[in-house]
Amino acid sequence: MSLPASAPPAASRWKPTASWALKIVFAVAFFGAAAMKLYGPPQMVAEFDAVGLGQWFRYFTAILEIGGAILLLVPRTTFFGAALLTVVCVGAFFAQILVLHQDWIHTVVMAAILAAIAWSQRGQVQLS
Repeated sequence: MSLPASAPPAASRWKPTASWALKIVFAVAFFGAAAMKLYGPPQMVAEFDAVGLGQWFRYFTAILEIGGAILLLVPRTTFFGAALLTVVCVGAFFAQILVLHQDWIHTVVMAAILAAIAWSQRGQVQLS
């Protein structure tokens, strides 16, 4: 007599759902941020002028954000997307602290969450 198959524990059901929800929220946020950079409203242009690297850096940052958001959503590349977006957040942190003198806490929170996502996906990296 065999035992009936039981449903997986509740924790094993909500973790993948929460992980996907978090990745989707971050991807949408970075797609939105990139769209604003590409659209180029005066405030965004002025912000990148203040950083002092020129408007090419605004476009470069937008491309990094789009690429990171896409990588974040593809299961085989989630680690790389989270790592890339963590680096973008660290760069934004330094720009906020050193040049712009604006709110920086969101960059720290986002970097911490993205670093945790990258850490949870570290098995994707195969070292030979």
